Amino acid sequence: MTRRAVAIDVIRIPTNGPGDVSGLMALIDEGKIAPASILAVLGKTEGNGGVNDFTREYAVAALREALAPHLKVAPRAVEERIAFVMSGGTEGVLSPHLTIFARRPSAGVATNGGGAKRLSVGIAHSRDFLPEEIGRRPQIEETVKAVRQAMADAAIDDPNDVHFVQVKCPLLTSERVEAAQRRGQKTVTTSGYASMGYSRGASALGVALALGEVDADIDDSQVLKDWNAYSSVASCSAGIELMHNVVIVMGNSALATSGLVIGHAVMRDALDLSAVLEALKHVGLGLADARMNQRLVNIFAKAEAAPDGAVRGFRHTMLDDSDVGSTRHARAAVGGLIGGLAGTGAVYVSGGAEHQGPPGGGPVAVIARV
Repeated sequence: MTRRAVAIDVIRIPTNGPGDVSGLMALIDEGKIAPASILAVLGKTEGNGGVNDFTREYAVAALREALAPHLKVAPRAVEERIAFVMSGGTEGVLSPHLTIFARRPSAGVATNGGGAKRLSVGIAHSRDFLPEEIGRRPQIEETVKAVRQAMADAAIDDPNDVHFVQVKCPLLTSERVEAAQRRGQKTVTTSGYASMGYSRGASALGVALALGEVDADIDDSQVLKDWNAYSSVASCSAGIELMHNVVIVMGNSALATSGLVIGHAVMRDALDLSAVLEALKHVGLGLADARMNQRLVNIFAKAEAAPDGAVRGFRHTMLDDSDVGSTRHARAAVGGLIGGLAGTGAVYVSGGAEHQGPPGGGPVAVIARV
């Protein structure tokens, strides 16, 4: 079987605010990005990352409005063609930015099982969820379907070639909880903030199930309970701006001819420098390369406050701080660690790693130029 090869371009663009699309528009005007080639946009915005973080919705709205004329569709229809994932929270040295993933046909032809594997990216959307489905088996099952669809879109057949799966998932609001109650249904929680963890957790278990990392009989009772069940590549971010899951699969494929490659490792805790170095090594980078050369494209990671209240035997206070949420502490800590290695704060670090790596840890992935 012969299929046309594709090439992936990945461009990181700094932003001056959640509605700033000037950097992307400049690249389009200069002919450096073809709007029709844009497959996904993964961004960090400077909100609080909580239920009321509307910087994510603002950023998506700005991108829709800016891209719609170029794509000759209505703004709302832009989301049918491009996967938008905005993660709120740029605490510490983290810097707001967008990572643009563009896909174009390659001049070459690749065959199954052929040549060196290069970066490939695929996207998919689940159906909309009812409020009572969030954090439960239906969300897990629909995520499984979406991940497999995105793998097919990326021409990735082997789960071992998947190195990062970014999911944007919904959360519960008081209105959504009340809507379920009026229909005689009970949601997994009535807390909007707590629902973010349930949604991220169920989505991550869906990724794990799709990739064969957990047994098929996983059920509701394991969400936020069975911490031995997790995905080593899932990164899930909950937001108020949608009611379905958006999935971006990143991996390496023999059917991709881009000059980029992706690799990953699993951080065991927020201090796991060795895991970040291992991820860099997987794409042929050493510490000096990451800081000094132009080969590093971006680093993506999940951050989590250790649920037992300690990191390597020493007590931390992230879970007890009444002023600053634990996910914000975790983003700042891991962002500083990774930013120090990368030499920039414009790295993607998302908080809340329920079932995304082992408790207190999370996946870290690196995209680099070959």
